[in-house]
Amino acid sequence: MILLLVESPTKARTLKTFLGKNYEVKASFGHVRDLPKRELGVDVENNFEPKYVIPPKAKKIIAELKKDSAKAENTILATDEDREGESIAWHLQEALKLKNPKRIAFHEITKTAIENALKSPRHIDMNLVSAQQARRILDRIVGYKISPFLWKKVAKGLSAGRVQSVAVRLIVEREREIEKFIAQEYWSIEALLKKIDKEFTAFLIKKDGKSVDKLEIRNKTEADKILQDLNNADYIVEKVEKKETKKYPAPPFTTSTLQQTAWQKFHFPAKMTMSLAQRLYEEGYITYHRTDSLNLSETALLSAKKFIAEKFGNNYWAGKILKYKTKSNSAQEAHEAIRPTYADKTPESLNKIDSRQLKLYTLIWQRFIACQMAPAVFDSVSADIKAEDYTFRANGQTLKFNGFLKVYPVKFEEKELPALEKNDKLGLIKLGSLQHFTEPPARYTDASLIKTLEKYGIGRPSTYAPTLATIQDRNYVEKNEQKRFIPTEVGIIVNDVLVKNFPEIVDIDFTAKMEKELDEIADGKDTWQKTCKDFYIPFAKNLEKKYKEVTKSSFVEKTDKICPKCGAPLVERLGKFGKFYACSKFPECKYTESIENGNNNLGIKCPKCKEGKIVVRKTKKGKIFYGCNKFPKCDFALWDKPINELCSKCGSILVEKGKNIKCSNKECDYEK
Repeated sequence: MILLLVESPTKARTLKTFLGKNYEVKASFGHVRDLPKRELGVDVENNFEPKYVIPPKAKKIIAELKKDSAKAENTILATDEDREGESIAWHLQEALKLKNPKRIAFHEITKTAIENALKSPRHIDMNLVSAQQARRILDRIVGYKISPFLWKKVAKGLSAGRVQSVAVRLIVEREREIEKFIAQEYWSIEALLKKIDKEFTAFLIKKDGKSVDKLEIRNKTEADKILQDLNNADYIVEKVEKKETKKYPAPPFTTSTLQQTAWQKFHFPAKMTMSLAQRLYEEGYITYHRTDSLNLSETALLSAKKFIAEKFGNNYWAGKILKYKTKSNSAQEAHEAIRPTYADKTPESLNKIDSRQLKLYTLIWQRFIACQMAPAVFDSVSADIKAEDYTFRANGQTLKFNGFLKVYPVKFEEKELPALEKNDKLGLIKLGSLQHFTEPPARYTDASLIKTLEKYGIGRPSTYAPTLATIQDRNYVEKNEQKRFIPTEVGIIVNDVLVKNFPEIVDIDFTAKMEKELDEIADGKDTWQKTCKDFYIPFAKNLEKKYKEVTKSSFVEKTDKICPKCGAPLVERLGKFGKFYACSKFPECKYTESIENGNNNLGIKCPKCKEGKIVVRKTKKGKIFYGCNKFPKCDFALWDKPINELCSKCGSILVEKGKNIKCSNKECDYEK
């Protein structure tokens, strides 16, 4: 018997369908070893030696896998092909005490891919393992060293992370840009013209032959002056340009572009997109979903060509194999972009997957097929129209050949102009001015934040989704009504503390440089110990200095309120979920009070502490949530409005979710 080890039971089930009876496929259910939860777990005095432990939930799995590997002739490690997968393979080797196990990797779970992988096994790539180990150790050092500093100097329950803190900084700085923004007024001039019975709109672009800048017409007075100048003017066509323009398809998906597009089209959070993609990969529908490569295999390219020609006709194929170049220097070209495992497996042919999986599969399939299709062709017309000393321009375009748009719809505007010729005299229907104001920078969405992180080289395909989830889970940012990120009061304060005292931790360039160093470790050009040492020595020295310099009183605000328990003044302190009133005599007097008043009491007993009542509270930006009035002693909080009823299935409190009543426990599916 040959034992094949993978991470998940779904992946194991899919692989079993391709392998013979002499193969046993077992799952490790993710990581089998990790750093201990309640201690640093890194010996900084002994070359940063990590102390790995087997988590309680993995002990039974390891015991069973040891028995299986003892019976097996050979054990093959078939974990995912990225650094994390390589790391899991190494931890399995160590935990199971395997001697020289074979390692195979594949981009897709298909019979051909598995057979090819089994023909060319290799050893575990320790460079990849070292890169992942360095990331884990650096993240642990930052989290376990700065978080206690925040607890002692700012408030209990706060935390910091190497990549997450940079993401929070981006959101905080964007919010401050918006707050400082002063809108500028500007005006545009447009003419509604006609030739015979065909009407069209032209916009002012020049005055005296010079381009009119977007912000040049600053107020109504200036706009009215132009309208006055054009009173009784003749509108004569000065120039007509006709040309054929082409719109080319986008490249196939990488992890970040898939997350961005899934957000833009379906409002899928990055974490959901990755969860759905994981299932699609493990069930054999798509290639590996954590990638920054745009490479496509020759087999995939030829299968796309064949499908396009047979389904739509040769004129819809691009006419040549299109290969896309990856911009990222760190991308591994041996990997592939995200694509369907079979080009001819259309979304319509799938009926065994849920609706959200189908949406994502459809998106991936369409993008892959489209990337090998002919461009869309438009007939474009541009006409310059002279009126006194002013020039207007009208643009039009009509679709001539839909090309890749037949498969991958993209929004575009068709606007047909009348047949215009030079020196045509046009009729004026209406001349008008429009007032505009410049807009502040937009708050980040899942898509734009991931795009920015990728642009700056912060994080890698495997880290984007966890980063976005973490900064929300820790109450550093939240989403407003438009599903855009805004920083919470806690997030702003923690960010400011880190920027002031640990600037390198939240520095974009420094974090990007660390990512490059991790890439060099993966390429065998550097060692993980040196990278950890170079980071830790100055970091530890600065941390020691800041413990002496920063005082907790910096984060306490005086109020005119009096403690009802001892008569001392109350102060505002910061907690994990925002500010609250506390007695200035703490710890002698431990009186605390929620800043919200009692009028918002829902009359529901707190299910966590059993003493307080649930009250309506607001974040700094006005977003409503529901928390215990015994805060900060009790940190119970919900975004959804609770009702005075417990779940009959798990005993958690029920909440209103739109028109439905659901369980507040995320792991419970009760609904009524």
